[in-house]
Amino acid sequence: MVRFWMSVARKQKRNVKRLRVYEKALEYADLKGGETVIDAYCGTGTISLCLAKKAKRVIGIEIVKPAIEDAKKNAKKNHMGNTEFYAADAGKLMPQLYRQGLVPDVIVMDPVRAGCSEEVLKAAASMNPKRIVYVSCNPATFARDAKILKSEGYEIKEVQPVDMFPQTMHVEVIALLFKLDLKCYSNVEF
Repeated sequence: MVRFWMSVARKQKRNVKRLRVYEKALEYADLKGGETVIDAYCGTGTISLCLAKKAKRVIGIEIVKPAIEDAKKNAKKNHMGNTEFYAADAGKLMPQLYRQGLVPDVIVMDPVRAGCSEEVLKAAASMNPKRIVYVSCNPATFARDAKILKSEGYEIKEVQPVDMFPQTMHVEVIALLFKLDLKCYSNVEF
């Protein structure tokens, strides 16, 4: 079990159904123990620490500094030495990490309702992870972002909705995207 702490100033979605979201994200990440994972928009590290139980290395990135401070406390409290957390813009930090030789096997994104910035999506795709796990609280912005990822060579393999608040319009979406192997496709003209 992973225990989480967050400062009073942080607002976090608190819902038992959130566990289903984390379980599905972990399932889609399909970690075997040797992977490097980036968790963009990691917040207080809840998904990052779930991933860290099965990955070799997890890097959490979040622009909100107090959230990163909480993520570091959570990692320490749970003895997760295979995690690193950065208070930074993921769209700027991911290309820097890639230039330094970091090649993630999986990238997980759990953005706010507005979705990912195009800069983050293009940065993620340019790192060529085998899988991208996208967690969204707004299906409309997920559709927009999936279209951008498709233009960058990723294809949706599976999408799982989770009804977070029954009898409301709110649905969380967890999606698994794979990098297309373009060698398997031939260029055919008619």
